[in-house]
Amino acid sequence: MLAKCLLAIVLVAVSVQASPAAGCKHALKETFTPAKEWVKQRPAPPDHGLTLRISLKQPNFNKLEEHLYAVSDPESPRYGQHLSKEQVHELVAPSSHGLSAVNDWLASMGFDVNGLVRSPSMDWLKIETTVKLAEEMLNTTYHVWDNIKTGDTLVRTTSWSVPEHLHEHIDLVHPTTMFRGGLQRKAATFRKLDTAPGKAAVMSIPATSPSAVDPSCNTTITPTCLLELYNATQYKVQSALKGNKIAISSYLGQFANIKDLQLFYEALRPEAVGSNFRVVSINGGQNSQVPSQAGDEANLDTQYAFGLTFPTPATVFTTAGSPPFIPDDNTPTNSNEPYLNWVDFLLNQTSLPQTSDDEQTVPPSFAQTVCNSFAQLGARGVTLTFSSGDGGVGDNDPDPSTTTCIANDGTNRITFLPEFPASCPFVTSVGGTVNVPEVAVTRFGSGGGFSNYFARPAYQDGAVLPFLQSLGSTNQGLFNASGRGIPDVSAQGDNFEIFLQGQAILIGGTSAASPTFAGIVALLNDARIAAGKPSLGFLNPLIYSKATKAFNDITVGSNPGCGTQGFSCRAGWDAGNLTRLTYGVTSLIYVLLVTGLGTPNFGLLEQIVLRN
Repeated sequence: MLAKCLLAIVLVAVSVQASPAAGCKHALKETFTPAKEWVKQRPAPPDHGLTLRISLKQPNFNKLEEHLYAVSDPESPRYGQHLSKEQVHELVAPSSHGLSAVNDWLASMGFDVNGLVRSPSMDWLKIETTVKLAEEMLNTTYHVWDNIKTGDTLVRTTSWSVPEHLHEHIDLVHPTTMFRGGLQRKAATFRKLDTAPGKAAVMSIPATSPSAVDPSCNTTITPTCLLELYNATQYKVQSALKGNKIAISSYLGQFANIKDLQLFYEALRPEAVGSNFRVVSINGGQNSQVPSQAGDEANLDTQYAFGLTFPTPATVFTTAGSPPFIPDDNTPTNSNEPYLNWVDFLLNQTSLPQTSDDEQTVPPSFAQTVCNSFAQLGARGVTLTFSSGDGGVGDNDPDPSTTTCIANDGTNRITFLPEFPASCPFVTSVGGTVNVPEVAVTRFGSGGGFSNYFARPAYQDGAVLPFLQSLGSTNQGLFNASGRGIPDVSAQGDNFEIFLQGQAILIGGTSAASPTFAGIVALLNDARIAAGKPSLGFLNPLIYSKATKAFNDITVGSNPGCGTQGFSCRAGWDAGNLTRLTYGVTSLIYVLLVTGLGTPNFGLLEQIVLRN
């Protein structure tokens, strides 16, 4: 094929009337309509630099997925027998034919294929080029786009093509139609600290030993509150020197401040004073300790994920790349894509943290590719938790006259908007609760619904199919009934006391729930490792089967948005056991689509994970 293409190039040089060789003709690979807030300004300068990432197809990914479920299903004889880095790389490698075809194409465009940066399994490659050459390669036109809401400026296109014979070998070229300036963090919602003690009834926790929650936890959440709520006050970390680890990821200039962490420990976790976390820089990522640059999200993650799990070794991965950026000469410079750098880094490590947490939104154009990377981490024994978002079923707005939940396919129809990566079936998505006793978070809508990109995984069938049969016409046409349901679980998500720039404040969001649940998982891993067992890894097959009874039933709440009340429930319905399908209709709606299976009971979960 390459010989034919090169011949065509020579013939064009001789005669402009020569036609392209058969098989070299470009064919449309992807087209995308950006959200309305993105406004096309002008053609991008031809000499503007671009870093293109090309994702090659993984013909054996279905085999990796089989391995993932075999090591994650507690009924499997291979449960817990996670794969090595080398085994995963072999399973996701592109075919030799596909790799050769892409290399030949790039060589024909003038690239030194031996000098390209590639992922460990060769399924990603990175090239440095210009707009002019990228347009030739992809038969497209790049433009400068401005976001009228955020002020972001990007160089993007709305469609791209590759030679027809490469369609079966290439999944994605980025950046092309991805209209996000890298990682888009939805800001946490926080308010000033109210030092007055909360008033609430003491909440009894069903457990192996009686436990109660301090009434002050109704207004201010601390590590002690979470350990009480989730029945972990009696647990002592055993595997801090035996290989258990926890990590959080930091992007967008979110810096975890060590002085704030020590103030937090002094006030709320005194036994941890003096302990710290390891910082791992990816692609030149920094962790500035200038007090004014301390990040609310980064401080929240470190103070709670590490405070709950002390003295478990803790790591902060800090990845460079922080859009939006200030353009020079009114032309944006191409920013790093920190998310892909982070994934590439982790997949190349031999030793991985068992538990990691992050909040991210990625466009559908490469959601599948990124989600497949998460499957690789899960197969190696890593648990990934992601918050389900703070917009209810979409925009947190129940008013149909002002909703912004507009489909991005040109139809302008109203549709529910689930979050990614919470919708990836290979991660555990976490919704938010509040108060004692717990109800769905009320100050914002805990994200939930059904994925528009990922089909419902088999582990959810027993829970979701009866729900769909019982739902009737409620919200009909607004969601994808065959999609993956989110969230999977929940944890407290509001009124968290943290220290930021030397001051105590309250902060909230499902971005608080996710590190909380990750901390509980890290404690469960600690118990397993102390007992000579491997880490849990990908959680969902376990929590939707043997562990469903180990979650606290939540029976009050809703998640409005997109001009609707979203999915809601009434008090008094018994969520029961997922495997026996003993749901009442409204309870099932709530359990699945607002808070998932509920909040964790560590004491009961510990018993279950030690038996498997």
